[in-house]
Formats: sequence, C-alpha cells, structure tokens
Amino acid sequence: MRASLRSLAAPVTPSFRPGQRAQALALLPPIPLYRRLLRIHRKRLNPEERVFGDTYLKAEFRRHKDIENPLHIVGFLTEWQQYGQQLEGEEWKDQKIDSALLDKLSDQQVGQMYELMLAIQKRGRESVDEEEEGEILKAIEEAKGSGKTTES
Repeated sequence: MRASLRSLAAPVTPSFRPGQRAQALALLPPIPLYRRLLRIHRKRLNPEERVFGDTYLKAEFRRHKDIENPLHIVGFLTEWQQYGQQLEGEEWKDQKIDSALLDKLSDQQVGQMYELMLAIQKRGRESVDEEEEGEILKAIEEAKGSGKTTES
C-alpha cells in the first residue's frame, strides 16, 4: 500500500534539467501575456534592449489585434509565450534561430528579420563609433589639461 501512495505523490511533470526546453505553460490570454512580457523586459533587458524590445512588442501586438483565425492567434500567443520563457532563462543571449522555424517564416517575416539584423548591426557600429569618439575627446581633454599645467 505504501508503494501506491508514493506513486500518487510523484510529480506529474518530469523534472527540469539544464539545457532542456522548459515545458509550455497554459497559454496566457493576450493582455496578461503582453503585460508579462513588458515586465520581463523591465527586469531582464538593459535600457537600450528594453526600448527596442518594448517598441517591437507593442507594434506586433497592435498589428495582430484584429486577427480572427484561431490558428494564427494560438501560434502568435505560443511564440510570444516561449519568447518570455526564454528571456526568463539566461541561455537566450547566445542562441541562434532554429532552422526549422526559419523555414516556416513567410517572405515578409524573413524580410523583417533581415531588417532587424541590419538595425542591430547599424546600432552596434554607431555605439562603437561613439565609444571611439568619446575616447578621442577624452584624450584631447587630457592633452589640453596637461598642456595647461606645463605652460603655467
């Protein structure tokens, strides 16, 4: 009899192991999911990533608010919920897009991904330029400051 009690007390879901994809939670309705994602952005992303992420999130939810096809709605909410789960973990930063998912994207979606990649690369170059410019200005100020002290 004790063995049967143990089997009843066993967890229903298998334990989570590192590197294993988390089991999907029950699908959240759009508004609670939207709020949850904004909260995750606030907690997990740095300010620059957060501005970009919040803007993209808001635009996507706005674009899809009038969708009536249940399959599209479920797919949309499922992907955003998985995105939220990934952000809550730490492995997402070095993760690449799954080729199977990439094959499912429409031409328009692939174009959006390409534009996103270009925007990120451009912003990366601009921030490097700003850092270099800041270092140059700092060196000039230091040179001016050391020149003033030697002249006096």
